[in-house]
Amino acid sequence: MVKYIVRRLIDLIPTIFLVAAVVFVITRMVPGDPASAMLGPQASVEEVEKLREQLGLNEPLITQFISYIKGLLQLDLGRSLAYNEDVFTLIMTRFPNTVVLAVSALIVSLLIGVPLGIISATKKGSIMDLVFTTISLLGVSLPVFWLGIMLVLLFSVTLGWLPATGMGELKDGIIPFLKHLVLPTITLATIPMANFARIIRASMLDVMEQNYIRTARAKGVKRFWVIMKHAFKNAFTPLLTVIGMQVANLLSGAVLTETIFSWPGLGRLIVDSIEKRDYIVVQGTVLFIAVLYVLINLAVDLLYTVVNPRVSLGGSGGKS
Repeated sequence: MVKYIVRRLIDLIPTIFLVAAVVFVITRMVPGDPASAMLGPQASVEEVEKLREQLGLNEPLITQFISYIKGLLQLDLGRSLAYNEDVFTLIMTRFPNTVVLAVSALIVSLLIGVPLGIISATKKGSIMDLVFTTISLLGVSLPVFWLGIMLVLLFSVTLGWLPATGMGELKDGIIPFLKHLVLPTITLATIPMANFARIIRASMLDVMEQNYIRTARAKGVKRFWVIMKHAFKNAFTPLLTVIGMQVANLLSGAVLTETIFSWPGLGRLIVDSIEKRDYIVVQGTVLFIAVLYVLINLAVDLLYTVVNPRVSLGGSGGKS
């Protein structure tokens, strides 16, 4: 296992380099000039050029890229052009907020999606199965930005039950904090909830046809225990991989949700930095998310062998 972890971490090096190169090129293709955005429209040409010189924006792109890679080798993501702060410090300030939102969405999606999938599988062909399958299909199909706006219009504008934007603080009380968390959590949880329901339904249907399930039924084991102790336990393994992917997606894909609800996380930081042409923050944040994505998938691979000992890491019969 140690060799496998080391190999995966070594494989991370070209991935980081590729992501860094792609993001570097893309951010330089974004229209607009960081110096002009920082100084505003009232700035003179001389002032803009002076700031560009100070920021090193007049240097050739290859020189800027080499400097950026040298910084990465020293674990330095650079310094923000707009915020005048260390990029890693900015990321660490916003990252806990994204984690709170992502974990809340994951919990909600599991609490709703897994039971929906189990019930749908055990009631195959029934009206309930049709309803739950339709709900899952709608959950995957609904655009996040549309759902978020509709929730704001209903629960904030029309009913006035929940705040539309911002993140509450625990020092103000748990209730205000949770109220701010409800709408963005529901918005972000919709797609993974639907995916969990579909995956667990398909896995349960496959497991329910196995001989050991028939044997348990023939021995007179109660239906509830057959489903939960035997069927669900073995159907959970495929779900584990999906959970790992969804955790990474929740952390990296919260841009729209955080923008709609003005949630001060990494997604909001990326959007604000793009508006300010602060490409140093954009490329640093995207690179941080990419590394996080790979590490989460590595953790899932390791956990997969614990849940299913028949899988060997790096082997022909296992995950790689």
